[in-house]
Order: sequence, then structure tokens, then C-alpha cells
Amino acid sequence: MTDQAKPRTAPPAKAGGAALSAGGDAALSAAVVALLRPIAELAVARGLSFAAVEEMFKTAFVDAARRAQPESAGSRIVSRVATATGLTRREVTRLVDAGDAAGGPPTVRPSPATQVFTRWRADPALRDRRGHPRALPRQGPAPSFETLARSVTQDVHPRSLLDELCRLGLAAVVDDEVRLVRESVVAGRDSERAFAFLGSNVGDHLRASVANVLAETPPHLEQAVFADELSAESIAAFRDIAKTQWQALLAATVPKLQALVDADAAADRTRDRRVRIGLYTYHDAMSDPPAAPRPVAASPTPGTKRRRPARKDR
Repeated sequence: MTDQAKPRTAPPAKAGGAALSAGGDAALSAAVVALLRPIAELAVARGLSFAAVEEMFKTAFVDAARRAQPESAGSRIVSRVATATGLTRREVTRLVDAGDAAGGPPTVRPSPATQVFTRWRADPALRDRRGHPRALPRQGPAPSFETLARSVTQDVHPRSLLDELCRLGLAAVVDDEVRLVRESVVAGRDSERAFAFLGSNVGDHLRASVANVLAETPPHLEQAVFADELSAESIAAFRDIAKTQWQALLAATVPKLQALVDADAAADRTRDRRVRIGLYTYHDAMSDPPAAPRPVAASPTPGTKRRRPARKDR
């Protein structure tokens, strides 16, 4: 390891509400893109349309802008939210009214493929004598998958809808017949719990990261160690190390947290705080792997990329 390649810790970001420089704006845009890509992957994998996610994102923007406004905004809140978000006053009014009326997140409009799935399961004419969804000929007059798809939408070709249903694992084609292979779009209760955990666990991690970036003094502990130029065998070995460390973290924190909960109850303190402690690992292929192995302790050859050791990030 060379002196120039020592592990390093990224300095905490400064915020303070100052306007971003050109470089800062580019860095922020890159960060947002990096955050949105996994969300897009999840939505595409589970058939959630862009229109549905866009509506959620608009609602989230309006909620964030409303929370950022002083209470004295009063009747000017729509104009201030529109200015802060870039949405039109009409859109802001619609979203505010819809949120106030619903008292929660907006209703998600299902994608055309999931609409076909739902209608197939619900239509009595498409069930057999035992009440199960019938297998349908792929093409031809009703009842067929082609006529079912066209009854849902004329904007998407039936073949595209069939491909999407198969991709989502909702249907399969057997001998030119289309059959449903699942009873619901969400694959059982385990998936529901998994989605809930994803939203709460990753949501808290992201909230901690954002709060740290926006604050003068980061209020949350949010650290990571990362390394590259590892083999698949090394990744497998490190997974075992990480699992062992997680068990150690559980053993160290759970009794102490319980003791704190009990102490707060005994002292009759106001108990309106929550905490989440997590550990995660992620591995992927490098975008620029080395052409050949290089000795760790060797000085880098001029014009080549220096081998990078494990390092710690904020």
C-alpha cells in the first residue's frame, strides 16, 4: 500500500441553504439519478407505471414544499409551493386538494398489464365451472386473450401486454393458450412484508443521509466501507464476515436498547422518539476492472490507474 493510497474518509457536506455552484448542481443531479435508478428498476420489475410513480413524486414534492414553508404563508401557500417545485398552480391545487380529501397517499392507477390480469380474474365469463380463470386462446374471437386485452386498452398491442404479463410472472403461454399462473399481482404476504420493509428500512437510511447533507452538523451516524478489485470467491467470504458482524451488532445493541426503553418507562419520560440501526452489504461487477492483476504494494505504473484499497466513505 502506498502512502498516497491510504484509506480516507469523505468530509461531511455543507448545506446551510446556500445556492449550489455549477459543480454542486451537477453532483446533486448525479446523486438524484443514482437514487432514482433502483426505484425505476423496482417499478419496472413489478409493473408499476411511470404515470403512477410520477404522481407519487409530484405529491412528495408538494408535501416537501409545504413543510418547508413558514406557517404564515396562509393563502399564498399554493403560489409558494408552485414556485418551490416548478409545478403549475393548478397542479399544486389539485394535489393539495386530493391529499387533504384522501388523508393519505394518492390511489395508484394500475398499469395496463395488471388491469388485464385483474379483469381476467374478475370476469365471470372468463372462469371455468369451478370458478377458476380459464385458459384463453392467444388470438381469435372472444373469449381470447386478444379480445380481453383490447377490451382494456386500444393503446397497447395485445402481444406487448402478453409479454409484460409473462415478464411479471403473472401468465404463461402453453400450446398457444395463455394461462394465469398467480392469484395476485403481489406474490403473497411475504412480498407485502418485503415491500413494507424496503420502504421503511431504505427510507430511514435515505432520510438520515439527506438530513446529514442538509445540516451544518450531521445529526445521524451514516458510514460505509467500500473496496474493489475483489474476486467472486472473496465476495462470498466477506458475506460470511458481514453476517458475523451483524450478529455481534444485534447482541450488543438489543439488550442496551431494551434497557433504555425500560428506563424511560420507569422515569415516566415522554417517549416519542424512535431509532433504527442497520447494516447492509452490496456487491456488483466493476465498471472498469483491471486488465491484469497488479501487486498491492507496487507503485502504480505511469499512465495506469492505481490499485485502490478498501476505503471508508461518509
